[in-house]
Amino acid sequence: MTGKKILGEERRQLILDKLITEKAPITGGDLARLTNVSRQVIVSDITLLKAKGEPIIATSQGYLYMPNTHQDTLIERVIACQHAPEKSEEELLLLVDYGVTVKDVKIEHGVYGDLTASIMVSNRKEVEQFMKKIKDTKASFLSELTDGIHLHTIMAQDEKTLMTAEQALKKAGFLIESYQ
Repeated sequence: MTGKKILGEERRQLILDKLITEKAPITGGDLARLTNVSRQVIVSDITLLKAKGEPIIATSQGYLYMPNTHQDTLIERVIACQHAPEKSEEELLLLVDYGVTVKDVKIEHGVYGDLTASIMVSNRKEVEQFMKKIKDTKASFLSELTDGIHLHTIMAQDEKTLMTAEQALKKAGFLIESYQ
């Protein structure tokens, strides 16, 4: 690292300002370079900002500032799905192609209880980046712990969009149930 480290509150304010002004996710590495600190320091800073109530989420593409005003305009629904790991990309592409944002994936683990991971994909490019990250890191899908059974929180502008996407999931054999 070269340049002067930005310390404490000043650094967290800079991170927050950058997240608020950017519309796309920003990686921890990019924030670390911006502030001349390690990525681990950024992870700690993000945790502190979240503890203060800042609506920051960690996605597979980076950190994203999600003010409540945006989510208030979207309709959310939880759906239950089941499929093999190799069908994950197909499932996500199907949803985003119908105009749905996949907010997260959840499973019920026998030991740890409910486990939730943010996904936040809204288009084909974001799905492609998510899948690339899974492959590059050799990460497992949460659903591999539960015989392919998992929940997604999905979001859309209107009820019709959600219903149409659910019908497509059902036709493809992925949908078990939806919970309104």
